[in-house]
Amino acid sequence: MSSRPVLEVLNLSVEFPTDRGPLRAVDGVSFSVEAGKTLAVVGESGCGKSVTALAIMGLLPPGARLGGAVRLLGEELVGQPGAAWQGRRGRDLAMVFQEPMTSLNPAFTAGEQVAEALRLHEGLSPRAAMDRAVEMLALVRIPDAARRARQYPHQLSGGMRQRVMIAMALACRPRLLIADEPTTALDVTVQAQILALLDELKRDTGTAVVLITHDLGVVADHADQVVVMYAGRIAEAAPAAELFERPEHPYTVGLIGAVPSIEGGATRLASIEGTVPDLRDPPPGCRFAPRCPFAGTDCETPPPLGEVHAGHLSACWRAPLGEGSPLPEPYPPGRDPARTGASQAA
Repeated sequence: MSSRPVLEVLNLSVEFPTDRGPLRAVDGVSFSVEAGKTLAVVGESGCGKSVTALAIMGLLPPGARLGGAVRLLGEELVGQPGAAWQGRRGRDLAMVFQEPMTSLNPAFTAGEQVAEALRLHEGLSPRAAMDRAVEMLALVRIPDAARRARQYPHQLSGGMRQRVMIAMALACRPRLLIADEPTTALDVTVQAQILALLDELKRDTGTAVVLITHDLGVVADHADQVVVMYAGRIAEAAPAAELFERPEHPYTVGLIGAVPSIEGGATRLASIEGTVPDLRDPPPGCRFAPRCPFAGTDCETPPPLGEVHAGHLSACWRAPLGEGSPLPEPYPPGRDPARTGASQAA
């Protein structure tokens, strides 16, 4: 495989006009992902995860202002006309959305929806496209694929609808797959099956995967690299194992500390006080400072995203957090994830 990243995102920004002024949902985000690897983008609701994905796909709503660079296999996509993005979607990059029932067209069968991409991008005849669609449905472990291909979305279970979405996304063997909360509303067993399927297909095809999720358990089991976002910016970025073993941003520490552990007994989970700031009027310095137990006067200046260990970046003036200063409340004794809890969560 080529050493060149499949996807490079450089200083990405997305701004929406509102009645109360511009809202910058994504602000200076940069990352890359290589072939056959999974990059997880994590953070609470409203942090900019899904907007980042829509920006990469060229699916932002009218009026949104996009800045920075999005390079797919070295080719710049930002600034290209909509037709160029459309020609790439489905062929070179594809996306699995959160809720398949609202993403699938209820008027067409599962097979027809998978076959559409094959007709558009590979020029197959309707018959050949449908035959390939059935093969794709079988590839994503849908039993009796030929019969299921003739069924409509409402006739399929939630897990099967999500598998149809994956089959649609992978039909043309894209180099990049974005999975936005792909297991939302699925039971635990089906969730595990879907994630295992994504891992298997990634290994077999060399597809690069951007996995957007709030579930740190999923991240620990399936990601190679992790980007933690907060209020539109990157708070921390590191290899997955390194992030759980040694988180270097107080926000990441709080997220990991809030993960229940089967070994934790009745110990109180960590909590992060306060709320996410209004991105129409964010804090002038570190955006996490109003909620951070470490915050000081220097946090009134925005911290740069800098390397604290090899390949491990953190946007915090206190990084590296180190062993010398125990974490204050709300990170309670025995649940200090920078020292002990992270390995349990992983």
